[in-house]
Amino acid sequence: FFFFFFLFIFSLKTEHTTTMARNTHRVKKAKKVVKKFTIDCTKVVEDDILQVADFEKFLHDKIKVKGKTGQLSGVVEITVNGSKITVETAEQFSKRYLKYLAKKYLKKNSVRDWLRVVAVNPSTYELRYFNVLTDEDEE
Repeated sequence: FFFFFFLFIFSLKTEHTTTMARNTHRVKKAKKVVKKFTIDCTKVVEDDILQVADFEKFLHDKIKVKGKTGQLSGVVEITVNGSKITVETAEQFSKRYLKYLAKKYLKKNSVRDWLRVVAVNPSTYELRYFNVLTDEDEE
């Protein structure tokens, strides 16, 4: 008798908790936020130090998506507009990672000693020359 009473009470509790669970666990779907980052190479391209097409190809080959390089497959879009490179993504993507890749490209082309990557605003990097003062400039 106690066994059947226990099953009856237990079955009532499970029915009650499942209806409660349905009402309280409504999940709102978050909108996908598209992140857009820009690398401005205007000053460097005008002096013919690097080519934007080569830099864009380097980014396309080196950006990792889900741990794999070169497989952007619609997740990350890289576009070239004049001397500016724009990277758009809806996935998690760090602006700092883009700076890391830009520095790696500069080092590969042996111009890292003269150029630096500077954040102009929260979504833009710019390639600039180092400010080098010589003894002649100080006098």
